[in-house]
Amino acid sequence: MALALYRDYLAQNPDDPLLHAVYFNQAVLLASQNDVGAAAQAFGEAIRRAPGFIPPYINLGALYEKLGAIDHALDHWKHAIDMLAAVSPDNLTYKLTAQKQTARLLEDRKQLARAEAILQEMLLLQPHQRDVLQHWVALRQRQCRWPLLQPLGPLDLVEMKRRLAPLSLATYTDDPMLQLANSWSYSQRDVGYPERFNTLEDFSPAPREGRRLRIGYLSSDLREHAIGFLTADMYRLHDRDRFEIFVYYCGIAAEDTTKQRIRDQVEHWHDVTPLDDDAALALMRQHGIDILVDVNGHTRGARTALLARRPAPVIVNWLGFPASMGSPYHHYIIADDFIIPDGHERFFTETVLRLPCYQPNDRNRVLAESAPSRAEAGLPDDATVFCSFNGTQKVTPFVFARWMAILRGVPGSVLWLLKSSEEVDVRLRQLATEHGIDPGRLVFAPLASNRDHVARYPLADLFLDTAPYGAHTTASDALWMGVPVLTTPGQSFASRVCGSLVRAAGLPELLCADGEDYVRRAIDLGQDRAKLAEYRDRLLANRQTSVLFDTGLFVRKFEELFEGMWEDVMAGRLPRPDLTNLDSYLEIGVALDHESVEFGPDFEAAYRDAIARRHRFTPFAADRRLWPAEDAA
Repeated sequence: MALALYRDYLAQNPDDPLLHAVYFNQAVLLASQNDVGAAAQAFGEAIRRAPGFIPPYINLGALYEKLGAIDHALDHWKHAIDMLAAVSPDNLTYKLTAQKQTARLLEDRKQLARAEAILQEMLLLQPHQRDVLQHWVALRQRQCRWPLLQPLGPLDLVEMKRRLAPLSLATYTDDPMLQLANSWSYSQRDVGYPERFNTLEDFSPAPREGRRLRIGYLSSDLREHAIGFLTADMYRLHDRDRFEIFVYYCGIAAEDTTKQRIRDQVEHWHDVTPLDDDAALALMRQHGIDILVDVNGHTRGARTALLARRPAPVIVNWLGFPASMGSPYHHYIIADDFIIPDGHERFFTETVLRLPCYQPNDRNRVLAESAPSRAEAGLPDDATVFCSFNGTQKVTPFVFARWMAILRGVPGSVLWLLKSSEEVDVRLRQLATEHGIDPGRLVFAPLASNRDHVARYPLADLFLDTAPYGAHTTASDALWMGVPVLTTPGQSFASRVCGSLVRAAGLPELLCADGEDYVRRAIDLGQDRAKLAEYRDRLLANRQTSVLFDTGLFVRKFEELFEGMWEDVMAGRLPRPDLTNLDSYLEIGVALDHESVEFGPDFEAAYRDAIARRHRFTPFAADRRLWPAEDAA
């Protein structure tokens, strides 16, 4: 009906001076109905009639991107940006929109420096764009641009830290208190509180009387993604006599073998990507989900605003995000006794539940039938090969300095890294030169499919972990292939996962006490390839029996936790997340120096000093974290 009205108006009013706006509105409607060709034609007509009218350039760029014509998309956005060089209140929004779209596509093309420069200009034009700042910081992390945070216009380091995305903060500092407070702030500011939401009373939970417990998994990553690879074999192992499994997928539409494999394993697969929060909430309520497992957390593709509506009586934080959610609607977090040891519960708003090892794995993974030789991979045949296949965003200046010390201590050795982009590879080699290391000793593995990538792991002798955000899926891949992993567990969840995996694989002796111990032991092992071969043999001999790769045990223990959660519901003891003092911890944490100081086990002293000063000025509410009641008296 609306399209017919547009057609009639255009036919009957060919001399209307505002006809370009009519064509634009018609094009927007056509695009919403996926009539891409007609929409593009209408946007083009709007531009022809009013070349200075900016919106159709932006929308037409989006259409070209959808069609895969990336260069045409970038050309249209660049034209819009150039036309808006003289910024005024009227056209600022158009310019920022075109810049944001351009930066996103440049990042996809691995032109990270150009994307970063555009985002920086956006922040100078309008500093208080939380999403742009978060994107800018994430790009700097991927490029290993140190120091990471630099004042930008009115944004100083404190303001930047206050607005960091939770994942970026987890790679930036091993400060679990700041990570907790930051997650709370993110939940409050970036997700917000819904006007309408369910309470436990709205579900009226009652004894199931023979009905199976209904478990939902919500994730955007059950596909060719680290989360998909880890969980691909676990869903089929659930006890269908006791549990009814629902998967709610909210990710990209593309099909792949991992997504298909998971979909084939579960009783109920629902793609909620096209559904808004109201529709997705109604679907989950219709299904009567008892326990909903959030497998995203504060990561890309999450539907956290949906979770804030509370679509199930119990909501669980597991696997996707290695920290507390800091929300009032996540009741439990799943870990193990290494990742969250006794006494660390205070860094989580959720109630901590533990498995033998919190990470599932896939014993039935399919790998490439053959792997390249060392020579084919550009590696020396007769020297120690250290590797670290973590993303470059996890590499800090402290970690890089340790790696260079290790190479210096093991003559002839090389460091094998996963290729990021050409410009980042060049930068890392320049940094190596500044440390006095031949840049040729950094070797970059080209990107490959997961089955090909994992198959080439055995070319390495020793995997060197990063800190504070260590290897997770990459560590279990290495251990599965017999490559020992050297790690330094820290204080935060993300910094302790790798230690948990190494321990569960049967090599607890590869857990280092601190950075100096890490360097010393890497050098010792790098000079003792016979010892490394012994570790390799032990890993391969034990991988069918170790806790890390016992998926059946994992599922059974996970199911026991589910039953315990439901017992809590029925007994009226469902935990309430503890949000006490998190606003104050955020203010204290962002003021600390995380850029030049690597946080360690004594980080709490800085908080206690700051809390004591605040308490003398205004009473600080006692809580279970750093300010017990007896100290506040």
